[in-house]
Order: sequence, then C-alpha cells, then structure tokens
Amino acid sequence: MIQLDTAWCIGRRLFVAKASNDEELNAAFALLLQQGIGALLVAADPYFDTRRDHIIAFAAQNRLPNVYHFREYAFAGGLISYGPSITDGYWQAGNYTGRILKGEKPGELPILQPTKFDFVINLKTAKTLGLTVPFGLLNAADEVIE
Repeated sequence: MIQLDTAWCIGRRLFVAKASNDEELNAAFALLLQQGIGALLVAADPYFDTRRDHIIAFAAQNRLPNVYHFREYAFAGGLISYGPSITDGYWQAGNYTGRILKGEKPGELPILQPTKFDFVINLKTAKTLGLTVPFGLLNAADEVIE
C-alpha cells in the first residue's frame, strides 16, 4: 500500500492498494482497515470485476461509502457507480464492425473514446450507511435505485 500526499489539500490521506489475486485482495482489505480508511473507491480492473460481490460485501460489512466504475456494482449493492456505458461501448463496436464489413479499412477508422457515462446511486445502500445523498447528486444521476 502506498500513501499518497495528493489528497492533503482537502485534509485527507489517500491510500492505493493493489491486488491481482484473492490473497492480495484480502491482505489489502486488512491493511485498509488497519489504516482506518473512511471510504472506498474501486478502480476499473478486470480482476476486481470478477470479485465484485466480495468487494461490495467488504464495504457493507465495514460500513464504508463506496464508488465503482460500472453500473452493475451499484445494482449489486454498491453505493455509487460512475463510468463508461457498456451498452454504448457495444454499440460503438457494432458500428465499427458494420463499417468494416461494408469495406472501410480498420486502420483508417478513428479511435473512439467513451462518450456516454452512467451515474447510478443506490439509495438503499446510502440508507444502510446512514448517508443522506444531496438533491443535486440525485438530480444528476442517470438512475437512482430506491
């Protein structure tokens, strides 16, 4: 675990824990608790996606506000998710496939970045954590789970 000093401007400590297998993930959980973290942000990583339920359970058990990168995390019990729309990404991939099948050269197609992002708030989880979500956030959300 690495302590970063970039969060000092808001009076917080930022810790980054890396894990690529179950042993490292459980060790990271123990270290995060030992450090007294107050919230959890899970970055996009295929390994974390395979352990989604375990990570959400850790956050719930330890009453940690949590933010994730795909909407599926919020639907599975996470507090908030904000990240690229998987549906839109598949649409873009299908569009590219169609263009290639119609004769366009793949090397001449532009490189695309996500253009649609999903912001989901799980109010059930917020209530469990004893949090009140500000109206501005609720209003900005693409979807609110009640």
